[in-house]
Amino acid sequence: MIKKFEEIVKTAQTKGPKTIAVAVAQDCEVLLAVNSAKELGIANAILVGNEAEIRQIAQENHIDIGKFKIIEKKDNTEACRTAVQLVANGEAQVVMKGMVDTAIILKAVLDKEFGLRTENVLSHVAVADVDGYDRLFYITDAAMNIEPDLQTKKQIIENAVQVANALGNDNPKVACVCAVEKVNSKMRATLDAEGLVKMSETGDLTGCMVAGPLALDNAVSVEAAKHKGITNTVAGNAEILLMPFIESGNMLYKSIVFFARGKIAGIIVGAKAPIVLTSRADSDIAKLNSIAIGVLMASKYEEKKSCER
Repeated sequence: MIKKFEEIVKTAQTKGPKTIAVAVAQDCEVLLAVNSAKELGIANAILVGNEAEIRQIAQENHIDIGKFKIIEKKDNTEACRTAVQLVANGEAQVVMKGMVDTAIILKAVLDKEFGLRTENVLSHVAVADVDGYDRLFYITDAAMNIEPDLQTKKQIIENAVQVANALGNDNPKVACVCAVEKVNSKMRATLDAEGLVKMSETGDLTGCMVAGPLALDNAVSVEAAKHKGITNTVAGNAEILLMPFIESGNMLYKSIVFFARGKIAGIIVGAKAPIVLTSRADSDIAKLNSIAIGVLMASKYEEKKSCER
């Protein structure tokens, strides 16, 4: 099981290179990340966007842009549509968000005519490597589903399990994170947690261990769990942190980056191909880590397709 981002990158080197279609690629951190991915043998990239701006940024950062194919699309909507089409046509295996609003690229992904939509819920999974812990954390959902209901949370967990599986974790521990550890009829998140635990017990939610409601402290700290007398297997050992709504997920994601100085990556799951999606404020290292996860996810998708043939 992969426990550090360095291991993710090394494993991606064995699975790559894949090809990434970058939508609105005229961004310094994005170009630095795809250049590093190219040099490491993880991924090639097709850069879709404003060619003049792409070349200028590359020149300023000493990137040999000749290593990449560039498709000129000055309009952001058209750039997103083109990047998605490249993946839908099989010319690339991963979509990556560049300097563009999330809503614009997701509209292209969900386009019924040529997009990558499936019947599944799309959700964002942030993967975090935090000093002092012996495992990666999968935080979901920090960017897409605003206030998911019970059935949506079930699919959000299933999507996060796919990411954990791609990183070698075959039976991840899921904590339904709430403000309290007891079910309270006035707190919907605790009722959803209770429902998800029941789904896990009855076999409606498989491939993971689910516990909740759990507060964040006793989800990630064995000492905190013991102090409160919580003894289930997940308590203190959680890997997937199912957040109750988008604000809590987004705040935890950014707290890890800006307060804990942890390493982070972000990906959207539930489409026909992985979508690398990080905050525009994230570093090129965060974007490189996200590319590496996208490569591992794409490899997993290819393996699944091979088995279905």
